[in-house]
Amino acid sequence: MEIFPPLNQPADLVGYNLFESDPVLAESIAENASWAVTQLSRFGETLGQADWLEQGRLANRHEPILQAFSRQGQRIDEVEFHPAWHRLIGLGVEQGVHCLPWVEERVGAHQARVAAHYLLTQIEAGVGCPLTMTFAAVPSLRRQPELASQWVPRITSRQYDFGLRPPQDKKGCLMGMAMTEKQGGSDVRANTTRAEALGDGTYRLQGHKWFCSAPMCDAFLTLAQMSAGVTCFLVPRILPDGQRNRVHIQRLKDKVGNRSNASSEIEYHGAIAWRVGEEGRGVPTIIEMVNHTRLDCVVGTSSLMRAALVQALHHCRTRSAFGRKLVEQPLMQNVLADLTLEWEAALQLMLRLAQGFDGSVKDPGEAAFVRLATAVSKYWVCKRGARFAQEAMECLGGSGYVEESVMPRLYREMPLASIWEGSGNVICLDVLRAVHKTPETLELFFAEVESTRGGDRRLDQAVDNLKASWRRPEEAEVRARRLVERMALVLQGSLLLRRSPSFVAEAFCGTRLGDNCLMEFGTLPSGTAHQALLERGWQNALALR
Repeated sequence: MEIFPPLNQPADLVGYNLFESDPVLAESIAENASWAVTQLSRFGETLGQADWLEQGRLANRHEPILQAFSRQGQRIDEVEFHPAWHRLIGLGVEQGVHCLPWVEERVGAHQARVAAHYLLTQIEAGVGCPLTMTFAAVPSLRRQPELASQWVPRITSRQYDFGLRPPQDKKGCLMGMAMTEKQGGSDVRANTTRAEALGDGTYRLQGHKWFCSAPMCDAFLTLAQMSAGVTCFLVPRILPDGQRNRVHIQRLKDKVGNRSNASSEIEYHGAIAWRVGEEGRGVPTIIEMVNHTRLDCVVGTSSLMRAALVQALHHCRTRSAFGRKLVEQPLMQNVLADLTLEWEAALQLMLRLAQGFDGSVKDPGEAAFVRLATAVSKYWVCKRGARFAQEAMECLGGSGYVEESVMPRLYREMPLASIWEGSGNVICLDVLRAVHKTPETLELFFAEVESTRGGDRRLDQAVDNLKASWRRPEEAEVRARRLVERMALVLQGSLLLRRSPSFVAEAFCGTRLGDNCLMEFGTLPSGTAHQALLERGWQNALALR
């Protein structure tokens, strides 16, 4: 049989170091968390190997399966995963994606953690949810010291130990979250799940949750009503005596993307729980967790942007059309340069948030700033993700619409982060509430962006216009999306002026903040440093082994 060679078809992108080929990430970690460079470089090299890239494909292709009952008809409520999923999440646990800042009291620990998360998500995003929630549960648990003393050591272990067994018998545990109910959605104060005190320090829960993230985890933080109001609880899957808690998984959600991760509907039928935080203070308690999970929404989207950009650059570098490589053609250069610009702006924002989480421990001002900036960033970066993936897919033409190209998986994944932990309207209203409740947070935000005053006239003008917009509070809610979008853009512009080469900041301020802004990709004006921008994201191609 005659074998036809693959003419003008790019080879699969394998055998590259995800960390070393990413100039923005590598530069930032070298400056702010140099102790983590060696580990992250090794991690990046591992993830670029063909075997691990294949694990990502397999995990996404073979979705989790709910086993609600045993052969004998007993409720077991277990979720089965493909071995590839176990390998990937085990690798994330080994790298400390779920715990690094809580066990490494070193400068830049949050930045090192988000870097590892960002690298892993490029291979498969479905393992990120349980890793994120386990990480984010620690601040909430610390509001209940006796619970924290038992659970924090278990969920910060670097050993992955899957399976429903008594938590005290496991080498490591994972933590999930169950807040949303069908009648309330983001309005958790409308929840109907009830908690009844049993008199021995435990509570009995009765109710449902419309979304329970990662039901295979060992325990969950959840919300239930008490006489004093909404209260936060910890619900283990297996009780200390080895009995299965009465948490019934009704079904797994059939989602657009995030296929390798299990999301579910559950019911509590007298489930035993332990209170976390004060009675009636469940929302502030769980917000401790949400602030950290929102950070990872930004991390996840920035990571998927990088993965899509890498595929587009690789394809256009090796594919020819009309007598030239695609990357040599001016209009394609414009598109790729614009995508590179958007990716760097998102990544610099992600790294600044992580730096803020590092600094929040000792600096209340930094904590207030990062609380507001995280919500702002979550709104804008995650909104841009789906459009970014669509344009990157288009760079591959028809091949990008085919499953084997990886691009459809990235495209399906993108909308999740803009919905999870608060959709766009919820985030914008949260920003308004934060500013109304603590006006000094807005002052801290403007102090941050004003640090580059004089660096670019378009940024200065945009900041002045934004300040004026905040002086019209009667219009704030209807204009909230516009306000939050402009906040994100001026923050990105300021960060690029401080942290990126001048041609990056020039291109961003000229196209995102100027008078004639066009948000469609590939509309950078003549005179933009297209080639320099390409080289900024091009190291991925040059770093192929």
